[in-house]
Amino acid sequence: MRDMDSRAVEDQLELLLRGGGIEVKEYDSPLDNVVPVMVRKTVCYIVAAVILNEEVVMMQEAKQDCYGKWYLPAGRMEPKESIVEALKREVREETGLECEPYTLLSVEERGPRWIRFVFLAAATGGKLKTTSEADAESLQASWWDRSSPLSLRARDILNLIAFAVKYRERPSHPATLPVELPCSAVCHRVVAAFLNKQNELWVLIRAGGAYFPVTACGSSSADVSSSVEVAIHRLARECLAPPDTRLKIHGILGVQHSGGGGPAAAGATGKEDGVCFNVLVSISPAEADQLPPPVRDPKFHWWKAESDDLKIQLLERLSFSSVVPFLS
Repeated sequence: MRDMDSRAVEDQLELLLRGGGIEVKEYDSPLDNVVPVMVRKTVCYIVAAVILNEEVVMMQEAKQDCYGKWYLPAGRMEPKESIVEALKREVREETGLECEPYTLLSVEERGPRWIRFVFLAAATGGKLKTTSEADAESLQASWWDRSSPLSLRARDILNLIAFAVKYRERPSHPATLPVELPCSAVCHRVVAAFLNKQNELWVLIRAGGAYFPVTACGSSSADVSSSVEVAIHRLARECLAPPDTRLKIHGILGVQHSGGGGPAAAGATGKEDGVCFNVLVSISPAEADQLPPPVRDPKFHWWKAESDDLKIQLLERLSFSSVVPFLS
């Protein structure tokens, strides 16, 4: 590969390792039809905030099916909102507080039609909603000491709160916030690394400008191509020989989204609201393998990292799984 091409790959890899984004121009996917998604119509994005001091901010539900129960401030994104805009709005409506997100804590998906973004955030203003201000969004908000009895809407938030407390004490990944870049579908840019016993490092790339493969999810929750794991393993089977190469999905380096899509999105009409997860993956060598597995598809090839600084950055992220957890 020419030095200019290597420099371009290095620049883009460094950008992704910093949590940045790269425009999605096309998809590497065997799906016959990559279906654009639209919030509240074909996809549901949920945002949730863990706001901590010594206690955690909770809100009391006003919805009929969980009336009076307590939960983290959370809710569905609206059309044309960015992920961060949705988070701030939900926190304001349900608790009365203004907030600023510090980092994504985790992303959870149930196929491509339901995705939840959980943030660690800080209160920056406003005042807690009281019962006299109850409305359709919530009955009130309060700080919770995490030990006093509280009737919870669901116990899934306990793990989220515990993770937030642990992260605040000792961050497990760099502070990561969504980058505003549009795409039309729910998709994953795959940074697939191969490391041998001599600490030589290769990364799978695609020739022709889109340096890292981007694989799209299926369009329905029942689709076998739906989940991140299935989509990435499908890409590995398409790209690599042997197709049963061992693969580990570490987590998310960054998230790309722009409310309402836009003309820069692949195949966009201006109405799509896709999201691209930049996902870190490792390919495990067999006992004696010194070179990465051969590629089956000629549009892909392995690029060897020569920059010591870049190798150190990537090795640190791989060794400690220093990424946003992706729960599928």
